[in-house]
Amino acid sequence: MDSATDLFTSYESDFKLLFTDISQRLHDLPTLTGESRKASIRSTERSIDEADEIIGQMSLEINNIPSASKTKPRGRLRNYTSDLDSARGQLVKLAQSADRDALLGVRGAQMGASDQTMQQRQQLLGGTQSLERSSARLRDSERIAIETEQIGAGILGDLSTQRESIVRTHDTLNDSERYLDRSIKTLRGMARRMATNRMITIAIITVLVLLIFAVIFSKFH
Repeated sequence: MDSATDLFTSYESDFKLLFTDISQRLHDLPTLTGESRKASIRSTERSIDEADEIIGQMSLEINNIPSASKTKPRGRLRNYTSDLDSARGQLVKLAQSADRDALLGVRGAQMGASDQTMQQRQQLLGGTQSLERSSARLRDSERIAIETEQIGAGILGDLSTQRESIVRTHDTLNDSERYLDRSIKTLRGMARRMATNRMITIAIITVLVLLIFAVIFSKFH
């Protein structure tokens, strides 16, 4: 598994955890009233926005995943997008219902200053955590970009080395071909000289034999 797939899986895990929290908040919202309900709606809105950011990061990372492995992650991403859109629509309906309840005077705003302070603190903590997660994702994206650049540089270096090796091999083959041509010419010359020497040897032997017969014939006459 490559770095892009690992990062996509990490974002996917973050989304699942966050969407589980969103689903639970939507489930609990109808039981809340007044300022508690409004605070929960605002918190859920922020969570949905954060989940939308994660989906955006997942969409970017799919482009870095090898083509052969994109089909399944792309299908899951479509499902996550559809689920998040459905959750956003459900939240809008609950928010509209809360607005109608506020207009009808259902319990009104009864939270004290201490509750507001706690709510603001929770909002700040949530914003800080969201910022930290976004910063971590940016660092991961930068790390993957650097790793990709290093891999590309390594591949270019390997290609350059292979090209030089191929050129050297081609030159060696050309030299070998020239040496082979010279060897063939030398062997042919040696073969011609051997044939000539053989004919000379046969001629000498023939002359010697004739001389011997001539000497023998002269002795008997």
